[in-house]
Amino acid sequence: MENGDPISAKFEVRFIEKTIVKAPDSAPNTHTIPLSNLDLLSGRFPVTYIYFYQKPVHVVHSIADTLKSSLTQCLAHFYPFSGRVIQNPKSHEPEIICENTGVLILEAEATIPLREFNFHDLNQSIPGKLVSMDYSFPVQVQITNYACGGVSLTFTFDHALGDASSFAKFLVTWSEISMKKPVSCIADHSRHLRPRFPPSYDPSLDDEFVTCTIEEIRNMPTISTLVKHLYYVDASSIERLQKLASINGVKRTKIEAFSAYIWKIMAKVIRNEYKSCKVGWLVDGRTRISKSKDPMLDYIGNVLSIAFGESNLTDLRQGSVADVADIVHKAIDSVANEEHFRNLIDWIELHRPGLMLSKNVLGLGGPALVVSSGRRFPVSELDFGFGSPFLGTVFSTIERLGVGYINQRESAKGDGSWILSTILWPEMVEALKSDPDSIFQPMNLNHLQL
Repeated sequence: MENGDPISAKFEVRFIEKTIVKAPDSAPNTHTIPLSNLDLLSGRFPVTYIYFYQKPVHVVHSIADTLKSSLTQCLAHFYPFSGRVIQNPKSHEPEIICENTGVLILEAEATIPLREFNFHDLNQSIPGKLVSMDYSFPVQVQITNYACGGVSLTFTFDHALGDASSFAKFLVTWSEISMKKPVSCIADHSRHLRPRFPPSYDPSLDDEFVTCTIEEIRNMPTISTLVKHLYYVDASSIERLQKLASINGVKRTKIEAFSAYIWKIMAKVIRNEYKSCKVGWLVDGRTRISKSKDPMLDYIGNVLSIAFGESNLTDLRQGSVADVADIVHKAIDSVANEEHFRNLIDWIELHRPGLMLSKNVLGLGGPALVVSSGRRFPVSELDFGFGSPFLGTVFSTIERLGVGYINQRESAKGDGSWILSTILWPEMVEALKSDPDSIFQPMNLNHLQL
């Protein structure tokens, strides 16, 4: 089968076992962890990471047994991940009940070898096969064995537990325990991000964020059918974009240069009934809030905000990559500071109870696209004792989004190339396909060196 064609009709996944893995008896007694203000901004979206491994060699114990045994030990360090996230009937806000309910482990068998897996069209290859949702467990894992002996691991988290940095710490700790290495993370579960007294904020935040319910989030308006694809971007393309964005002695980051390129592509396909469009970037506040030598590196929870830049379509279409990269830089810089995060924490405090979300993400701000950089997220490092993955990426089970979404990861090859997991409207997909620069390459077996 040629990868990129519709996935083989014979691709089926049979679920063979379901297990609940709990923290050891030495874990803390039952208690409740209230969510921090920034946790309430997470939207409770499920977050899914998928890793693919070639057929292991020299494996003594079964992969499932190894993972379950090491997970038990990992949960001693991340005991909230073995709890439940439920709504407090008095505060009407979710909280984490640490009662060692456990992590759900599903074991499955796929009818195809990995070389027949459609790594480009995620709509066809993943839902219902590699990701199955059970909302009673905030952490779920699926171990899927393929006909070739290869394996995929799917990790799904409730966003209330944390952000990408938190989940990275959890997965790396689990890997370290599996490999009998010292644990490098001393997990901080304090959720200590509290408002100032008295709380106050910049009024501009009223234009950026809004209170909402979980029902409003799950039924948010979406501007189009969303298509989920996986792309490969080679290192030379990224370097070329960075050179285009860096002029007059000013060097732009790779993600700023890439964002400028994608924003210009987006401007081409936006209908003229709109005068402008927006791009947003997730910003981690850990190094902004804390000035200490080790700034919240092991803090487990959500410490994210989102920066949106807006520009009119004419300027985007006519401007150079460097011109648009300047707009990108200024937008990110406006959020990447302590004052913004302190204001945001206070804004949430004054709008509780409930969940909060960016108006743009909720689909209330016109055409918008969010770029998420996973530059530091572990890929090749996730060896659980049966080799490093040849691919690690993100997948979203969300059916409705008010924005397009691009998630960037370093490729497992370690050569500077990127893997992009995208959720885009069809017009945007076609524009990327027809772009003469061919920056976005549909993922195929050659990119994965299978």
